[in-house]
Amino acid sequence: MPIQRKTAWLALTLLAWLASPPTQANPAAEPDPDPRVHLHMTTSERAQFLSEMRQMLISIQGVMQGIATEDRTAIIEAARYSGNRMARATPQSLRDKLPMEFKQLGAPTHMLFEEIVIRAETDDMADIAEVAAQALANCAACHAQFRAD
Repeated sequence: MPIQRKTAWLALTLLAWLASPPTQANPAAEPDPDPRVHLHMTTSERAQFLSEMRQMLISIQGVMQGIATEDRTAIIEAARYSGNRMARATPQSLRDKLPMEFKQLGAPTHMLFEEIVIRAETDDMADIAEVAAQALANCAACHAQFRAD
């Protein structure tokens, strides 16, 4: 290629590059604004997981409603859904993916729902409310540390 053609080609390439909009050198290097731990779920795992989280919220609401009306049967029925039954229903594929820190929050939370079931038979409503508050605190701590994606 003659020198003049080479120079013209380089000049046009440089001009095209300068006229192009700026791009980020490495978009993956941009820090994630959400610092929570990703749980790396499949679409179906995420759907089931989020359904379980909604059920836990419904359980807490049912427990609190039962405490407010002093309805021990309602407390027991609401809490049972989020106890060990839910934990045992979690697919093994998902259990294998979950980090130990998640399990260290999740397992005790399910056990707190079991404790609510037991305490609802005879304990004072204020004591049951304390256990429900502990379960809800675990839920808040988990949501602050992890994200379901």
